[in-house]
Amino acid sequence: MIIGIPKEIKNNENRVALTPAGVAEFKKHGHEVYVQATAGENSGFSDKAYAEAGAKLLPTIEDVYSIAEMIIKVKEPIASEYPLIKKDQLLFTYFHFASSEPLTHAMIERGAVCLAYETVEKIDRSLPLLVPMSEVAGRMSIQEGAKYLEKPMQGKGILLGGVPGVPPAKVVVLGGGIVGTQAAKMAAGFGAKVTIMDVSLARLRYLSDIMPANVTTVMSNHYNIKEAIAEADLVIGAVLIPGAKAPHLITRDMLKLMSPGTVVVDVAVDQGGCIETCTPTTHENPTFVIDDIVHYCVANMPGAVPYTSTLALTNATLPYALQLADKGWKKACQDNEELKKGLNVADGKIVYRGVAEAWGLPLNEVESVLHETLATV
Repeated sequence: MIIGIPKEIKNNENRVALTPAGVAEFKKHGHEVYVQATAGENSGFSDKAYAEAGAKLLPTIEDVYSIAEMIIKVKEPIASEYPLIKKDQLLFTYFHFASSEPLTHAMIERGAVCLAYETVEKIDRSLPLLVPMSEVAGRMSIQEGAKYLEKPMQGKGILLGGVPGVPPAKVVVLGGGIVGTQAAKMAAGFGAKVTIMDVSLARLRYLSDIMPANVTTVMSNHYNIKEAIAEADLVIGAVLIPGAKAPHLITRDMLKLMSPGTVVVDVAVDQGGCIETCTPTTHENPTFVIDDIVHYCVANMPGAVPYTSTLALTNATLPYALQLADKGWKKACQDNEELKKGLNVADGKIVYRGVAEAWGLPLNEVESVLHETLATV
């Protein structure tokens, strides 16, 4: 198969979808890999390293899309990329369709095969291609939250861990999944007083066992959230419903419960956000203030630490990408239920429930789409 690795062009997205080591693996399996020049530069991987691994370098993004049967990316295509996508071209990347109706319609209209990292799912319901970036984003949320609590950043002027004789900041984490767990660990490590909230009592029991003494677990419900955010200095939104919009746990009217200079970091913003007032921002302009509350809503947080993020992501995606290249997407999805759950759009049809429900569009059974497609080849 012919694999294409374009340079990411989303604002301040510095990651790359494949390392030189990954190129070497594809070559070992007999595939051709075309990499756009300088695609890996910001992640610390030179064109020379890609060439030595066996990739062919192409000067433009148009060249890469034109030649590739499978495009491997990090972030969803943006509007300028839509016309470059060919019918039946396989795109393997993060899509987060439930947060972008224009992207959803564009991929249907282009006839692309869209296999989304974020909905590849194991039998235990874990999300193997979301986990590494969730780990990075969860840890970064505290790093960024601590920075924006500083007074020059319009925060309260509070040091997260305090000092002897001065109490630490109070951090509330909404969601006890991968993002929330990593955020709570980091905040606790700083010395903050941490409250982590979740709707699963079993998850709270687990977190209570593994977390240090400065982390308290609380059942997530409307009343408890209002109580917690009223005292919080930093609130982390870490809620995920795979492939669907995140629910709004903090509404606009709840901002008045928080004191001026409180910082909210909504890691779920690329899935619509769990804080109503959050809209996606970029690393270039990461924050905005509403009702004296500082909002940090960068949709690609791991892009700020591209070396770590690229290695963590490609460690997870490469085995799946090799299956797709070796077998073709149809056979790979038939053989691997995890990959099948990653299919969001195929043959001009939506085949993932969360996406269809988000935009009120028809849902097609993935089995019927696979059968129809296979019957025509």
